[in-house]
Amino acid sequence: MSDKTQAGKVTVNISGKDVSAAVVRRAQSADKRDYKRENLVRGLFPAEIELRDEGAGMPTMSGHFAVFNEWTEINSSWEGRFLERVAPTAFDKTFSENTRHMRVLFNHGKDPSIGDKVLGPIQELRSDERGAYYEVPLFDTSYNKDLLPGLQAGSYGSSFRFKVMREDVERTPERSEHNPEGIQERTILEAKVMEFGPVTFPAYQGATAGVRSLTDEFILAELDPEKIAEALLRLTGQNAPSTETPAPATSQPERRVVNRKFNSREDYLEWLSSLS
Repeated sequence: MSDKTQAGKVTVNISGKDVSAAVVRRAQSADKRDYKRENLVRGLFPAEIELRDEGAGMPTMSGHFAVFNEWTEINSSWEGRFLERVAPTAFDKTFSENTRHMRVLFNHGKDPSIGDKVLGPIQELRSDERGAYYEVPLFDTSYNKDLLPGLQAGSYGSSFRFKVMREDVERTPERSEHNPEGIQERTILEAKVMEFGPVTFPAYQGATAGVRSLTDEFILAELDPEKIAEALLRLTGQNAPSTETPAPATSQPERRVVNRKFNSREDYLEWLSSLS
């Protein structure tokens, strides 16, 4: 590989081809990208949630919300595309130090009917040979009773929201049986869990059994539709699509270009809120 200048442009010769140095720098920057670490969401489908009858009252819900040492392809608009697995000791610290701060929620507290009401206390939380195991006695409430038929029928998956505390990233892995394309690999060595619980199956085509990222869905659920509409109006000069037949346009609306880079989801949400 060699560098040279052509008409004021720096090019890099790679395998006999001249490539713009700027292109090479962008590719190298992509290889060294920082992985998203906060407010990540993973779902396990199907979840194999079990309900144990405790006699009188509501049953105890048990199962796994995560599995260990299974490579999963993460393909997310927010996180990017890579392979990921969870180390068997990843939850040891959070289980011993943070259990009392965790909550058990349905659909991460975003369900329009149940909201962020807690399903029950965490009775047991530990790592076993499969993954992260939990037992939660369900509160005797109307919203839990509404969930029982779906839980009994196996209609829900399990999911958890977490922050990556320590990770190991292989940026140039060799092609292998579990990684035929040789895309980057991340092993989560330590994670802090904020909440977990049953979730509905992904409502999009191509959803398959196994572990998958639900971070994009979680971020979208946090956005206020009215503020999104206001932001679109400010940026494009156009209202949300209408079912009425529009009048012929006489001129193109003025468009605003936002020259800003958002470094985090919180930064983006703060900016979006400031538009109102």
